[in-house]
Amino acid sequence: MPKPPLLSLPELERSSVVANNTMNRERGLVGVNSYARELGLDPLAWLGDRAAPSWLDLCSGEGRALREAASALPTDAVLTGVDLVGPLVPRPAPATLEEIGASVSSWTPGRTYDLITCVHGLHYVGDQLGLLSRAASWLAEDGLLIAHFDPDSVRWADGSPAGRAAVTALRTAGYEYRPRHHRLILRGGRALRLPFHYIGADPDAGPNYTGQPAVSSHYEPC
Repeated sequence: MPKPPLLSLPELERSSVVANNTMNRERGLVGVNSYARELGLDPLAWLGDRAAPSWLDLCSGEGRALREAASALPTDAVLTGVDLVGPLVPRPAPATLEEIGASVSSWTPGRTYDLITCVHGLHYVGDQLGLLSRAASWLAEDGLLIAHFDPDSVRWADGSPAGRAAVTALRTAGYEYRPRHHRLILRGGRALRLPFHYIGADPDAGPNYTGQPAVSSHYEPC
């Protein structure tokens, strides 16, 4: 099998698949096109019982769900949205919301969060497994992380499938994978290291299970 042309992180983030993706531009908190539907959990209900609740949304797009949550959560809540492009229509942010335009592949928070979400965002991240490793340490001790994950997008250096090995490693590290809805779930923050060395990404992998063009992430075992 011929090796695909793999891109570095800066090259990948300039590619049309990543730079022009419209994920989470219109998705709100609840309803038909919502975080509650995609995650199988209402973030507001889950955060509602917590003192000074905190939510980190990776690949947050326009941040509609975070803004809706900000209006309902207490004034000591901490809501953070991180997106490569960020909101396309700048608007004043509520006091509890910080919108950060940055690559989730290099950004690191200065605190932990009760809830971390990534709604279909991993499909456009080069080092998906690296981000999942790092994000585990950003989670509060009793926090919850939910992210959509496509095992078919994880490949070895030669392009052959590595998804089964990735899911096994993630489960060993404490993640739960629900294949029906393509959800990864982690309960409780921790330091972890997955046995994969990232070597690059292919933005021409084609559509994934969402029907949208996505990225494949390539690794070597370590």
